Amino acid sequence: MLDLKFVRENQEAVAQAMKNRHASWDASRFSELDEARRAAITEEEALQAERNATSKSIGQMMAAGEKDKAEAAKERVREINDQLAAVSAKREAADSELHDILLRTPNMPADTTPVGDDENDNPEVRRWGTPRDFEAEGIQMKPHWDLGADLHMLEPERAVKLAASRFVLLRGQAARLERAIINFMADTHTSRGYTEWWCPAMANANTLTGTGQLPKFEDDLFKTREGLYLIPTAEVQLTNIHSGEVLEASDLPLHYCAFTPCFREEAGSAGRDTRGLIRVHQFDKVEMVKYAKPEESYDELESMVNDAENILQLLGLPYRVISLCTGDIGFSAAKTYDLEVWLPSYGAYKEISSCSNCVDFQARRANIKYRDPENFKGSRYVHTLNGSGLAVGRTMAAIMENYQQADGTIKVPEVLVPYMGGVEVIGDQA
Repeated sequence: MLDLKFVRENQEAVAQAMKNRHASWDASRFSELDEARRAAITEEEALQAERNATSKSIGQMMAAGEKDKAEAAKERVREINDQLAAVSAKREAADSELHDILLRTPNMPADTTPVGDDENDNPEVRRWGTPRDFEAEGIQMKPHWDLGADLHMLEPERAVKLAASRFVLLRGQAARLERAIINFMADTHTSRGYTEWWCPAMANANTLTGTGQLPKFEDDLFKTREGLYLIPTAEVQLTNIHSGEVLEASDLPLHYCAFTPCFREEAGSAGRDTRGLIRVHQFDKVEMVKYAKPEESYDELESMVNDAENILQLLGLPYRVISLCTGDIGFSAAKTYDLEVWLPSYGAYKEISSCSNCVDFQARRANIKYRDPENFKGSRYVHTLNGSGLAVGRTMAAIMENYQQADGTIKVPEVLVPYMGGVEVIGDQA
């Protein structure tokens, strides 16, 4: 959430940032409401001062025997109270609308976020690994959904029977591979200094408002009759663990991670994305979240990207890193790097991780501050960061496709063999 004073003092910059983001921004309405709010505050203060002075004079009038003047003063106090109620109602209405506008306004992009219209304007930062040339190897490459069917790993028809389309049912070694990937990712992140959490798969409205999913993106969420929502990512829970708290500077940065199931509507998806494991309503993910001092948060972002890259490198999966432009960056983010893994079935790189610095945007919504008495008085908002470490289903799809062999089996990446109970090849025993 943007700071009201910042928006007031930087309206041209805010308007340009929202234009770069292709976000709606009504500058005239904001100014109108802000002016009305400030005028109401000024009037409230004047009326309160008059009421206090008038109330104080009543006792003096009574002591002096000026009963008629005292009664007139009492009547004026009653009038002031009525006026105050009306003015306060105007201020509260302006406050409420301003708050709603700011809740629905995205974050300001960082100065280093490239300006662009959409994903086609995202510059590539670097690549790692070389995609296999299946044709040169004499292998007829199969997409993971066909491999999954051939090896009895994926059961899409039964998933539809049990739930609906765009859900996944994994069988045998596929189920074990899912579990292996999760455990490998969690173990790797905790070995690099992340504290692991086990979180609820549901969140309340306040929690989702804190990270920015509500109120703007309610239609993308699954809601229960009890008013809870299925979480779209563990970022929601990990970021809100310290909502309403004041942290100590000496404890920062905090590095958290968690595995959770994730639930998203994924409306409007079509084509290959609706087949297999790429874009589904329910998927598993290991998430990373950091709380950092403002002056350290961009270094922490680079470190987080390295942590996500480390997973892909250990798995031996080719990938590239891109920097998202203003037209493609997420609602709460100031700067984002996407990691895209090579998927042979697409002949292209597909997103598998998104690492973002949200600066104080989420902390302001969730009221997360820190104190540093040696450097400043009071408290200030922390910076929050989040990143996929990684999306498990997409990782499985990438492993299946990149590690497929000429005989139709799938080689298990070396780092996952211990997690697979020593299984090195997934074949027709799946």
